[in-house]
Amino acid sequence: MAEYEFCKVEKEGPITIVTLNRPEVMNALHWPAHFELEKVWDDFAADADQWVAIVTGAGDRAFSAGNDLKFQAAGNKIRRAKTGFAGLTNRYDLDKPVIAAVNGVAMGGGFEIALACDIIVASENAKFALPEPRVGLMAGAGGVHRLPRQIPLKQAMGMILTGRHVPAAEGKELGFVNEVVPAGQALEGAKRWAKLVLGCSPMSIRASKQAVYNGLDMGNLEGAVRNVYTSQAAMIESEDYIEGPKAFAEKRKPNWKNR
Repeated sequence: MAEYEFCKVEKEGPITIVTLNRPEVMNALHWPAHFELEKVWDDFAADADQWVAIVTGAGDRAFSAGNDLKFQAAGNKIRRAKTGFAGLTNRYDLDKPVIAAVNGVAMGGGFEIALACDIIVASENAKFALPEPRVGLMAGAGGVHRLPRQIPLKQAMGMILTGRHVPAAEGKELGFVNEVVPAGQALEGAKRWAKLVLGCSPMSIRASKQAVYNGLDMGNLEGAVRNVYTSQAAMIESEDYIEGPKAFAEKRKPNWKNR
């Protein structure tokens, strides 16, 4: 397995676990980390044996404090990965599910990473914010667009226009956190969710994720329902499309082949 400088990548069966690994700066990320993570997500997307990913942060203080402002303030030339912050926020064609295990602070770009994931599991000590306006910036890695699409507009604007910190419990009430777990258990909680996903056909999961996001972008229900999505078409032609009903009829667990 490849060695990385700014993250760790582990595989547990069909689960890829990506750990942002800059604990000395609360897992804040700079452009070299974005390019490294771009390759990590490219490899995950291309690996047919990997069906779901989890992203978390090293240590118990932070998921990610966002952009490494000290690196930027030092005058380092900024380079931008085409796939965005952490190689993830501008990645719109990843149909495999990604779960955020938020184990502490998720600020700015760190929160934007979590918002780019499909499921967020947060430890009770987690805190979320888009504080960019406080330092003359904007949450331009998707935060100002994803948050209003995932929670009510007024609640999103209340966070975006103040940069206030939102604890995990409030995040669940607002609707962007799926589950709050005790401190230190975010990764274990995310693995539980990953195993629930693995009980389903990977081709069905990809078809469902693609249909949800692409359908929302269409803007009208009828068009979204009538459209046939590429992953849906692949699912219909797959062996797993036969295996699922067959396993149900035979009262056994399906043997998903991902083809």
